[in-house]
Amino acid sequence: MTPEDSKYAKSHEYVHVEGDIGTVGITDYAQKELGDVVFVELPQVGSQLEQNEELGSIESVKAVSELFAPISGEVVEVNEKLKDKPELVNTDPYGDGWMVRVKLSDATELDVLMGAEEYDEYVETESGH
Repeated sequence: MTPEDSKYAKSHEYVHVEGDIGTVGITDYAQKELGDVVFVELPQVGSQLEQNEELGSIESVKAVSELFAPISGEVVEVNEKLKDKPELVNTDPYGDGWMVRVKLSDATELDVLMGAEEYDEYVETESGH
């Protein structure tokens, strides 16, 4: 079930915003497509992210994929648990498998992202189901 309280990018990242902080990770669909995640490379605290630009990479048993920032802002926290337990991305992508928390620099950027229903339709179209 795609959480209703988050916004989604076409590159399959989500952002869950509380106040001016956005928690970023990959969607359930993305983790299923990737397969078992074995390594996640994330930016350092203090890094500046730009919307739609690369923020890191994720390595699974199948491939290495780039991660893109769904919103711009400063990285204020990185999920350190993923260093030792990258599989959290698979088991709990919207919970313990989050990747970075970002202080939003422009909340209007959220307007170009999809809501849950729109994202689900996009995935259906993309996957051809």
